[in-house]
Amino acid sequence: MRYNRRSFLASLGLAGVAGLAGCTSPDEPSDTTTSTEAPPVTTVDDPAYDLGVTHDVQEWAKYDPDWSHPTAAPNLDVTTETVVEGLKIPWDLSFAPNGDLFITERPGRLLRYESGTVESVASPNDIVDARAIDVDDEGGWWAAGGEGGLMGNAIHPNYPEVPLVYAFYTYVESGETLNKLVYYDVSSDESDATTVIEGIPGESYHNGSRITFGPENYLWVTMGDAGQPALAQDPSSLVGKVLRLNPDGSAPEDNPDLGGDPRVFTYGHRNPQGLTFMPDATPVENEHGPAAHDEVNVLSAGENYGWDVEGERARTAETYRGTDYARPLVNTGNETWAPPGSVFYTGDAVPSWQNRLVIGGLISQRINLVTIYPTDGEPASAENGGTRFDADWMDPEYSAAHHTALEDELGRIRHVEQGPDGTLYAVTSNRDGRAQGEQFPREVDDRLVRITPA
Repeated sequence: MRYNRRSFLASLGLAGVAGLAGCTSPDEPSDTTTSTEAPPVTTVDDPAYDLGVTHDVQEWAKYDPDWSHPTAAPNLDVTTETVVEGLKIPWDLSFAPNGDLFITERPGRLLRYESGTVESVASPNDIVDARAIDVDDEGGWWAAGGEGGLMGNAIHPNYPEVPLVYAFYTYVESGETLNKLVYYDVSSDESDATTVIEGIPGESYHNGSRITFGPENYLWVTMGDAGQPALAQDPSSLVGKVLRLNPDGSAPEDNPDLGGDPRVFTYGHRNPQGLTFMPDATPVENEHGPAAHDEVNVLSAGENYGWDVEGERARTAETYRGTDYARPLVNTGNETWAPPGSVFYTGDAVPSWQNRLVIGGLISQRINLVTIYPTDGEPASAENGGTRFDADWMDPEYSAAHHTALEDELGRIRHVEQGPDGTLYAVTSNRDGRAQGEQFPREVDDRLVRITPA
């Protein structure tokens, strides 16, 4: 199925170019119903491009099987430089090897930043559930709609020879709130969106929707529970899962056999919105918890990460002990990070942050730095205001030290990403109505910023 594509200059709606949740609120009643059925496994046969890729991890530019964690505490004295301002609730960033940057805005624009110019290259015509508030609007938890809209994006590994950008968004069909994975040919003004998966259960919250191509060129997709926590335990459902796909939407042959949908890599997730990889290609995921209890997980194929209906779920020490659930690297307990997008940073533009997990912060309105280290190795320092996560009920193989930076300086930080040259970027989410403090949103919001040492 294909949908019309619209192409126009982002300057029509952008304020300018300056150079290159935690879910603790009441659920809003939905006007639509939510499906419980998993869409069938389908394969895209593109007539114009070969979607096939190699799966050799040693070809990954960041691959370093002998990497080591920093043991000293990070330098938290950093500053930011605005690259693009006037964005409308940006949700995701993805960089192509040639430096092209693609940004998704939840109200429905896929933007390309190239050589100082911002252009809108696609806009789904059936997208729902997002609008940006104006700077002078009062705001509120549901002021900009729900938590859906145009969310994750990922660039085909063979770009620009295969000029396809994948995107994930919310739509309504026959009264049901659903999610869809598509891709766009961004080289042609006449191109349409090609559907990879449609009919994925969705809601006005808990849609997950981070997508990224991993070290072996598989497409990874995080799926929230869509307000149906019991389905997170059902391997036949796509919600509450992390999916691992071939670029054509089919399931890799070495995915775990869980007796359900072959696209499922792990299950038992609540609302995962961050997915990245350590230099040895180990996947790391972060997700929003129930009234705090946010988590960071080192993923292992086929494992169950414990989210389920109330009374059956694990999100505390007491509910993890005595179970077979995979244990979290980090569980924030009664503190809320509201961790959205993340990147395992390997660049040298912010030297003391190298080889650390960098996570945005929505309600926490800060950068969360997580230093991951082997439990039986030399511990990472928790000095400089850090917190250690090494309890006996947590991940037995890895422990972590946590530090924070830029608290209340940018507002809600939706995603962080590393550029091809090692530069570190972040986007804010202050025009979704949920920013804390009278100073947000600012006239320049929302922004893409570059993070540098002070």
